Amino acid sequence: MNKREDYKRFIVFCLASLIILAQAAVFAYVWYDYYRGLIDEPFWRKGNWVLIAIYALIDVLFSRIYGGLKVGYLKRIDVFYSLSLATICTNIVMYFQITLINRWFLSAVPMLEMTGVQLLLIIAWIFGSRYIYSRLYRARKLLIIYGDRDPGDLIQKMNSRRDKYDISGMVHIDTGEDKIHEMMEHYEGVIIWDLPSQIRNRYLKYCFAHSIRCYMSPKISDIIVMGSDRIHLFDTPLLMSRNLGMSVEQRAAKRLLDIVVSGIGLLIASPLMLLIALIVKLYDHGPVLYTQNRLTYNGRTFKIYKFRSMRVDSEKSGARLASKHDSRITPVGKILRNLHLDELPQLFNVFKGDMSLVGPRPERDVIMKEYEKEIPEFYYRLKVKAGLTGYAQVYGKYNTTPYDKLKLDLFYIENYSFLLDIKLLFMTVKIFFQKEVSEGVDDRQFNALKTSTEKKEEKR
Repeated sequence: MNKREDYKRFIVFCLASLIILAQAAVFAYVWYDYYRGLIDEPFWRKGNWVLIAIYALIDVLFSRIYGGLKVGYLKRIDVFYSLSLATICTNIVMYFQITLINRWFLSAVPMLEMTGVQLLLIIAWIFGSRYIYSRLYRARKLLIIYGDRDPGDLIQKMNSRRDKYDISGMVHIDTGEDKIHEMMEHYEGVIIWDLPSQIRNRYLKYCFAHSIRCYMSPKISDIIVMGSDRIHLFDTPLLMSRNLGMSVEQRAAKRLLDIVVSGIGLLIASPLMLLIALIVKLYDHGPVLYTQNRLTYNGRTFKIYKFRSMRVDSEKSGARLASKHDSRITPVGKILRNLHLDELPQLFNVFKGDMSLVGPRPERDVIMKEYEKEIPEFYYRLKVKAGLTGYAQVYGKYNTTPYDKLKLDLFYIENYSFLLDIKLLFMTVKIFFQKEVSEGVDDRQFNALKTSTEKKEEKR
């Protein structure tokens, strides 16, 4: 099994290197054929090589940020989307670098033509690499070990990737540990699905002792432990969890980033915002902006700004999240929501300090209280400022369950770093045109908790 994994990693590395080298080769051709001859003081041989190497390194950086090099991990369309974004970002950076070298702007047409060729290379690489990967490595046979909570939701999600996961067995913990251990021998991995910690830990240790691949749903306490510091002052290992959110220097760096980026964003987006405001006003002559009280750091209330995407009387029956086929959303609002343009005015909230660029999505007080009835820990998200984007927004959806949303937000809080904020800002660009990210809750729901009917069905 270990050799199989080593070969797999080597093949993935080779396939990823192939597309990076191909992209760099196209850039090298454009550089030598066009740009190099226009520069007054051209590089010597090694200088050209260094520039091409820098291109490859920047391409790797953006490809890793967007996850485009994960062969066999993402769907084909997601790989294309990720690598295309990485290529565009890399080419923009390199164009400005060439401009700096030349000390003035040169024609961007060769760079645009180069991008078109690279996109064709990406398509060919995606189909070729997926063919090689699928021929060598079929979907992994997995056994789900579950308890009182039905794993149906997880199975449905994992079944969407039958090329990677083959859930071919399920067993309840009442079957007995010895019997389940015997069953594990016929599978290539196990999924430990939301078991009580004491039972879960026994299966986890068994998998570790016998080198069995193991997937498990983390508990809130697990995520808190992940963010703890190791202490080696004694010969007894200790873990320390500060549980204070961010340090003062982290908050200062984060606030500086918020002011700079939101200020630049407001200047760049102001013409677009004026156009959107005009369209919203002309459609039904109602207010352009929609304001609402939301919660941020330590439960403080602030007024959030959004372009109005619903009818003026949309909440006369009370507060509720938008559903998949919500009749309250106007045609203009539907477009704004799908492109996330309705959230542009929140840059003012960020600049004022009500919100941060990155953080947990701000919730309404009434919905927060509903969530806390079933998830008392939901207020843990208030240890940092609410954010325009964040971990849960990038890796989750609008209709992600509150429990999963809490876990994603805690991943961010417990593993915060300045570089993580930068990465999430870049990742936010990736989700702009992904419709499923902004998909509403089920039409029967007022919030992201399950309906009473669904809960009864889950208990059966």
